[in-house]
Amino acid sequence: MKINKLLKPLLIKEFIRYALVGGISFLADFGTLTLFEELIFGQTTDWKIFISTAVGFIVGLVVNYILSLIFVFRAQDNKNSGRSVGDFLIFALVGIIGLGITEGFMHLGVNVIGVHYMIIKIVAAGIVLVWNYLGRKILIFNRPKGEK
Repeated sequence: MKINKLLKPLLIKEFIRYALVGGISFLADFGTLTLFEELIFGQTTDWKIFISTAVGFIVGLVVNYILSLIFVFRAQDNKNSGRSVGDFLIFALVGIIGLGITEGFMHLGVNVIGVHYMIIKIVAAGIVLVWNYLGRKILIFNRPKGEK
């Protein structure tokens, strides 16, 4: 895949839509994380932050998947992409790698450095946004017309 093909104006608009969907997904993820940390668990510990982060991830993943199909990857070439079980599994796998990146940042930032979990989550989310878009665009939503 050529770099210049990825930088088309339509792709930039698509990334902006993905960033908006990512923002909505982030709010679902972050809200769930905060709900678990502040109300359900009550205090942050190693295993509680791990569970809270994972539950937030799952909520955010589902929101992101649905909105990505409806709003982001809607080009004619992609209209059938992402709608199979295999495509969802790849979508989820890219997200799971993003979760690993997030969990690594959360552990390092909260448990090792001592930064508040909300700040670390925001930093990790920016990095994971780019990873998720590129992974999903390349592996699922960049197929030639007619290929499934």
